[in-house]
Amino acid sequence: MPAPIVLFGYKRPTELKATIKALQANYLAPESDLFIFVDAPKKPTDEAGVADVHAVMDGITGFKSIYRDYAEKNIGCADSIIRGISYVLDRYPTAIIVEDDLITSPNFLDYMNQCLVHYESHKRVYSIAGYTFPFKQPVDHTTDTYLIPRHSPWGWATWRDRWQAIDWDMTDYPAFAGDRRQQKAFMQGGSDLVKMLQDQMEGRSDAWDIRFCYNRFRADGLSVYPTVSKVQNIGFGDQATHTNIYNRYKTQLDDGTRRTFTLTDHIDTTPYYHRQTLNKYSIPTRIFNKLKTYAGMR
Repeated sequence: MPAPIVLFGYKRPTELKATIKALQANYLAPESDLFIFVDAPKKPTDEAGVADVHAVMDGITGFKSIYRDYAEKNIGCADSIIRGISYVLDRYPTAIIVEDDLITSPNFLDYMNQCLVHYESHKRVYSIAGYTFPFKQPVDHTTDTYLIPRHSPWGWATWRDRWQAIDWDMTDYPAFAGDRRQQKAFMQGGSDLVKMLQDQMEGRSDAWDIRFCYNRFRADGLSVYPTVSKVQNIGFGDQATHTNIYNRYKTQLDDGTRRTFTLTDHIDTTPYYHRQTLNKYSIPTRIFNKLKTYAGMR
């Protein structure tokens, strides 16, 4: 039985319509249960957008069943997502999570469900990513997946036991904040991770994914990625919560024709893809992309 899909929306009906259309085009959509969560407006200027999103969500068809949860009071970005995923994983052993600014390939659900089954017993695997940068695949890399020590929140999946192991209160963060060796180890997933965690813990951002990534790190966990992206992010711009920046994440979306995948059983960091990822999140690369943002490029 396919894993349930958890879909989050807020105030962007245009992007949401594209997200839903792509999900409906997935081969496994008619066999999949869909759980919808929409936060309440944070401020009066958000009310019209949230109402439009409700209207879009009310009209969804094409799934095995549909559950809708529209918050009556604003919960906040991070807490809303934590609440929704927790609700589903209290009832199902696995979940596939999609936010309202993601285009998925027609085989996205096939890939996610096959990975959830294949890696369930590999407890070091904390999540399955649907997105990847358009890295050139080496000729000697013969599988459709690779592993790196970094979580991706753009169309992803996980298991109940991994999710319920997360310490959202981050009780050991004070010790981590004073331990440069641990900080360096955390940045094996990217040089930006420590700063993102600091922003979250010091109140400058409202994010759940960096806390998930930190807990993955504490458990020596990894994330599985596809060699060809099953997700394209269309959420960059002035209406985005975290991504009003130059879009350096454009990728080549899978054409969706293949429905069966070759999944690696080597549960360790994949060196080539690890190096490529670290380069994408290196300080020089991030500075260069910030300059593009300042220049008005999106």
